[in-house]
Amino acid sequence: MNSLGTLRPFVTPTVKLNRLFEGCGIEVYAKLDLLQLSGSTKERTANGLIEALLDSGQLVAGGMVIESTSGNLGIALARQCVVRGISFTAVVDENANPLALELMAAYGATVNRIQTPADGNKLAARRQRVNDLLAMHPGSVTTNQYGSPANPRAHFEATMPEILAGTGGNLDYLFVATSTTGTLLGCQQYVRTHGLGTKIVAVDSVGSVLFGGVAGTRRLPGLGAGVLPELASSAAPDIVCQIQEIDMVRGCRRLAHREGILAGASTGAIVAAMGNLLPGIDPASRVAFMVHDTGVPYLQTVYNDDWVRTVLNEELEGTADTGKFANQ
Repeated sequence: MNSLGTLRPFVTPTVKLNRLFEGCGIEVYAKLDLLQLSGSTKERTANGLIEALLDSGQLVAGGMVIESTSGNLGIALARQCVVRGISFTAVVDENANPLALELMAAYGATVNRIQTPADGNKLAARRQRVNDLLAMHPGSVTTNQYGSPANPRAHFEATMPEILAGTGGNLDYLFVATSTTGTLLGCQQYVRTHGLGTKIVAVDSVGSVLFGGVAGTRRLPGLGAGVLPELASSAAPDIVCQIQEIDMVRGCRRLAHREGILAGASTGAIVAAMGNLLPGIDPASRVAFMVHDTGVPYLQTVYNDDWVRTVLNEELEGTADTGKFANQ
């Protein structure tokens, strides 16, 4: 009997995709973590972070967790906390997806929103607000998703082994979206600890400071970082791809139209990165990628032509299968 019940992250399916890049000859597999109860890979992260705090005695039932989040971790923490009888406050910024905030509130979370500071660094401002709230609420804790070893450990212990089991192993490339770098780091540690030949591809956003990137405006949450998280110092991917937001949109729509998978912006970035790299990869290769989250919270942004036109100042070229990815 599993005593954790709905608190334990699911072993999600890893499926072979035949239409996403049809005719390329490369075997492409998708890890469907959008099927977690909270709708994203962050269910694994949230469970690992909370379990670590409970095991250490820093957090007890009836306690309070405060964390900076751009959306998915907040939803997952809100779900994990309400079931355990723990109060949760999510510190968010103006980029936060309104539907994500509604989902957090539906699980009983308190949402604390910061205004964009003069220097534009929303992540630094969120983290400062977390520190301020911790000082105001003695006994409260933060999960420290940016530096806690429990973050990558969740993916070392479960995510990467599940991907290998679901694909039959012998993967040549794994594409992972990056923000805290926890998922990437856990998968990287597993690959290198076990002497596997899998190359880790970090997918990042233009405007992110990760991996030597230059800070800039980012409108879509959940991908990249404005301040280097502590975990990033140990992240050493084999390949780094920085993706423009309009190409994230194209990637999301391609995945939806070709495979019927409605995913979020970070997964769209992965599809765009794959579209860029696959033409130069050995056609006998086996490739896997994370479908990090559901696209439902992005219906009014990534999947909305008016938003793309007014916010990104871009016009999409007809359907998802025209333009940049048409011949791939």
